[in-house]
Amino acid sequence: MKRIALVALAIAALTARAEPPITVGAVLPQSGDLAATAAGLRNALLLWQEEANASGGLLGRRIVLRLLDDHSNPVQDDRLYRQLIGEDKADLLIGPFGSAATLVAAAAAEDRHRVLVNATGTFGELGKVAYRYVFQVPAPLATYGAGALAIARQTGYRRLFLIARDEPGAREAADQARVQAAAMGLEVSQVAVVASKTTDYTGLIHDAQAMHAQAWIEFGQPQDAANLVIGIKAAKYAPNMLVAQGAADPRFIALVGQDAEYAMGILPYSPSLPSRGNAQFVRAYEKQWHAAPGLAAAEGYAAAKVLEAAVRRAGTLDQDKLRDALSALETETVLGGYKVDRFGGQIAATPAVVQIVRGRSVIVWPQRWASAPWQLPYPSWAQRKPIGPKD
Repeated sequence: MKRIALVALAIAALTARAEPPITVGAVLPQSGDLAATAAGLRNALLLWQEEANASGGLLGRRIVLRLLDDHSNPVQDDRLYRQLIGEDKADLLIGPFGSAATLVAAAAAEDRHRVLVNATGTFGELGKVAYRYVFQVPAPLATYGAGALAIARQTGYRRLFLIARDEPGAREAADQARVQAAAMGLEVSQVAVVASKTTDYTGLIHDAQAMHAQAWIEFGQPQDAANLVIGIKAAKYAPNMLVAQGAADPRFIALVGQDAEYAMGILPYSPSLPSRGNAQFVRAYEKQWHAAPGLAAAEGYAAAKVLEAAVRRAGTLDQDKLRDALSALETETVLGGYKVDRFGGQIAATPAVVQIVRGRSVIVWPQRWASAPWQLPYPSWAQRKPIGPKD
C-alpha cells in the first residue's frame, strides 16, 4: 500500500509539472518617449509573477508573462493585443500604459470577448463605454477632487475656485469636480484653464475675490502647484483653503521650500500609503529593483493582484466566468479599494489628500488613512513664522 501511495504521488507530481503555464499578456512602452515613465509598470508585473509562482502559481500552474513593446505609440496596441489573443494564445490580459492606449486595448478585448484588467487608464472616455470584459483598477480622474470637496464641505467652505493646467487630464479632473461640487450645493466657479508656465495669478485672484471664494482647488503638476504658491504669495493673497494636486509630490517642497506649508495635495499613490499590503509591496519592490515604487508600479501590481484574486474566485480561465468574478469582486489593493459598477468602472478607489505640515506631507483624508487632522484656514503670509531645525 505504501508503494502504491508513493507511485500515486509521483504520478500526481509529474502531471502537475506537465500542466502548461498560464500566459499573462500585456503591452507596454519598453522603448520610446514613455519607456522610462512606464518602467515601474513592467517591474511590478515581473515582481508579481515571481511572488505568485513562489506561492504555487495560479490554479496549480506556473505563470509566464508575455510583454510586448508598443514603442510608446498607443495606436499599435490594437494590433498587439490582437496578437496576444490570437497568435500568442495569452490566457489573461492586463491593460497597457496610459488612458489612450487603454482605450485602444479595451476595444480589441471587447471585440474578442476577452477579459482585460485596466491597470492605468483613468480618463472619463473609458467610463462612457458599456464594457462587459474590461475592469478598471485605478481611481478615475472623476474622483480626484472628491477629497478636497469633502474637506471643504466639512469645514464650511462653500465657495470654490477651480483651476486646471491646460492639458486633458487636469481639465477633466477639474470639470468633474465642478459637476460634483454643484451637486453638493456648493458655489463653484467656471474652471480657469492656465498654461503650464503661468506665474502671474493677479487676474485669477481678482476673479476669486469677486466671488468671495474660500477655497482654491487646482489640478496639475508639481511645478504648477509651485507657480501657484509663488504667485499668490507675491500678491499677498491667501484663500482659506488651498489644494493643488501637485503639492502631494515631494518635488513641490523642493521647489518652494517653507512656502509649501499648509498647502494640500492630491495623492493617488505613495510608498507610505497605509493601504492593505502596501508596506510589503514596497519592501519587495525595493529589494528587487533598488528603488521605491511609483504610481505606475503600484497600478501594475494592483491590477495583477486583482486578476489573481478573480482567477482564484472563478477557479477557471473561462472568460465569461472570470468576467463574472471580476464584476462581483470586492477587495483592497495597494491603491485602495477595488469594486466596479456594472460597466467595469472603478467606484471604490479615491486619491488621498495630504497637507504639508512642518515640512512633511501627512495624509489628512480619508479618515481611515489620516495620520493627522487637517489644519485650516490656510494662514496669511504675514502670520507665518520660519520653521526652525527642531520643528
